[in-house]
Amino acid sequence: MTDETGVTATPWRTWWQRWPCWVSRATTLWAVAYAGFGLACALSGTPLLHLGGSAGPSSLGWGAVAVGTVAGLASGAVARYGLRPSLRVLLWAACAPAGIAAFGLLMDVVTLVFGQGVDSGAAATNHVLAAAGAVLLAATARSARRPFTAAAAKAPSAASRPVQLAAWAGTVGFLPYVAMKLVWASGGTFAGLSGEEMLAISERNGASGMWLTLESWGLDGTVLLAALGICLLWGLVRPWGQVFPRWTPRLRGRRVPHWLLLAPALTGAATLAPYGVLGVGYSALSTAGVVTMRRGDFHSSADALLVAWIGMAAFAVYGGALVVAVRSYWLRTHCDRLATRQAE
Repeated sequence: MTDETGVTATPWRTWWQRWPCWVSRATTLWAVAYAGFGLACALSGTPLLHLGGSAGPSSLGWGAVAVGTVAGLASGAVARYGLRPSLRVLLWAACAPAGIAAFGLLMDVVTLVFGQGVDSGAAATNHVLAAAGAVLLAATARSARRPFTAAAAKAPSAASRPVQLAAWAGTVGFLPYVAMKLVWASGGTFAGLSGEEMLAISERNGASGMWLTLESWGLDGTVLLAALGICLLWGLVRPWGQVFPRWTPRLRGRRVPHWLLLAPALTGAATLAPYGVLGVGYSALSTAGVVTMRRGDFHSSADALLVAWIGMAAFAVYGGALVVAVRSYWLRTHCDRLATRQAE
């Protein structure tokens, strides 16, 4: 079986391209599962929110029940009657709290890779379910009950100059953060803390063997994650992010599935952008003397404030650049579909 471009369309590809026809049913199944999860947590007194080791109220489980119920009713109605304006409003209304509940997913991933485990299994499960729900709800809100019509695939393209400038800003914004981390990893001293003290703090906070091994080699785990993040950012704005590289013989020249870059990019943008912006705001208030920066593991509040400015500014600039790059990548890789729908 081939599509209109003459390319063989596998059953998986055909099924995936017809996502507007099945996404509402998938969202309904998710809504039932999420509401059941929230109900179980609320009745058992299991908190769904953990912040710095402190548990939130277990009553937040009822919020998950409410989100799942609204989402289930709206997506079920879409599956039966089609997408109506009122249903689209309900879907976006449920998508917003689901996206907020997913905040912290990236931190869970980092903790699982470099730490001994997440603070709460229930909270981590909530982050995963909420993130999946936010994607499904947004997709359902943008779906239409119409047959899929394939359009000619366009050649990979680069993002516009302003978007690439944003990518440069996100890259440069991470350099002070990377330099600070490498100073500590190499045994140097920054903001009053030496590399040995930072290693002892990592051990006390439950860093994994992988993290400590990297530190012993003069590397920092977050620096490696920053490097991966920068590669992801440039993959979103350059043509090479839309095709598999030459060193993958079986996939050479084929188009990269959109979700392969969009899934980690959306997760990073939804976490780092608000985290960085709020952190910069708090650092500004601390600098102005409105609030006092907690000293934490540092020897003084001034040292903690310096590190906060470097870290939060990097997250804010990079997170903002990632948002811009995600939007550009989505439009460039879906322009053929958008053109097809406008022509129908």
